[in-house]
Amino acid sequence: MRDILPDLRARCADGVPLALATVVAVHGSAPRDPGAVMAVDAAGTVVGSVSGGCVEGDVYEVAREVLAGAGPRVVSYGISDDEAFGVGLTCGGTIEVLVRAYATAAERADLAAVLDLIAADLPVAEATVLSGAAETGARLAVRPSDAGAATGTLGSEGLATGTLGSEGLDAAVTADARGLLAQGHSAIQWYGAQGQRRMQEVAVFVRTYAPPARMLVFGAIDHATATARIGSFLGYRVTVCDARPAFATRERFPTADEVVRAWPHTYLESTEVDARTVICVLTHDPKFDVPLLLAALRTPAAYIGVMGSRRTHHDRLARLREAGADEAALTRLASPVGLDLGARTPEETAVSIAAEVIQHRWGGTGRPLGELTGAIHHPGGPAGVR
Repeated sequence: MRDILPDLRARCADGVPLALATVVAVHGSAPRDPGAVMAVDAAGTVVGSVSGGCVEGDVYEVAREVLAGAGPRVVSYGISDDEAFGVGLTCGGTIEVLVRAYATAAERADLAAVLDLIAADLPVAEATVLSGAAETGARLAVRPSDAGAATGTLGSEGLATGTLGSEGLDAAVTADARGLLAQGHSAIQWYGAQGQRRMQEVAVFVRTYAPPARMLVFGAIDHATATARIGSFLGYRVTVCDARPAFATRERFPTADEVVRAWPHTYLESTEVDARTVICVLTHDPKFDVPLLLAALRTPAAYIGVMGSRRTHHDRLARLREAGADEAALTRLASPVGLDLGARTPEETAVSIAAEVIQHRWGGTGRPLGELTGAIHHPGGPAGVR
């Protein structure tokens, strides 16, 4: 969604009817994850993708039918489906795609409210009925319970808008959507028609939009410039921090979202770090590293990578132990940072670091795919759908 956000907001602002095709489920290997979106507007213009090209032609025709008044539909494409094979999904998996129109001004206003929150990096979840004893395509947008009334236009209390068809279903889905939003996960949930748990009468796709995960890069060296650039490319909100004013400059880090001049450990102790945050320590200077890493090990960060030679890391571990770090905490450190790619330049090193971050996030092996068997795309991951 984020990759086509400006296009969608422009169409809503201009009053252009459009249909959204959203991947709601993936079984086996598939090129795009749940949450991938393709939009088709009234003029036939397409933005986004649901399969990287495999089934877009067929989804386009379905979107045009939905825009013409056919009603929301869930369509499935897979290698065992003759029709899907005909449109080219040959990667061995199955995807399910919800196609829904935003044809009226009210529908586009509801969509625009969600898009505005996403653009402002404010958390929101969107629940949509897929099938069962409720209207396919019915929507409910949900904010966190502590979001307050001042943000967005989502309902009179700033917390929820829309309905899935019954008060009980709305209440149950709202509670579950807030839980998924806190975890950064999207999922299909099943309910009874009145929201009863452990029943399978209604399938609801809950798509969460949390603010981008953070990448904190400490040490304003050449390797940090390349790491910040690739972090931005991967969709992280990147902060570069260094205590030296001559190095921590916007000119040296044009792609970073923030450049902070502060002692690294002081900044880390004062900023928000959650279970999706990536920390890259590139200073390899004990007076910075030790207090910074002690602070980092007290956070729930997903990844803590530390630059330096094996000898430097051995010395660093000794200093950290002397400062009170326990052995279990020290196992969280990825050092020397990065995967063994034979990297030499700062840019190649940044690719090595990014590869390890991705491997850590999704549980990959780090080995060449040609040496492995089984599914190429891993089914899970701690950060959920982004």
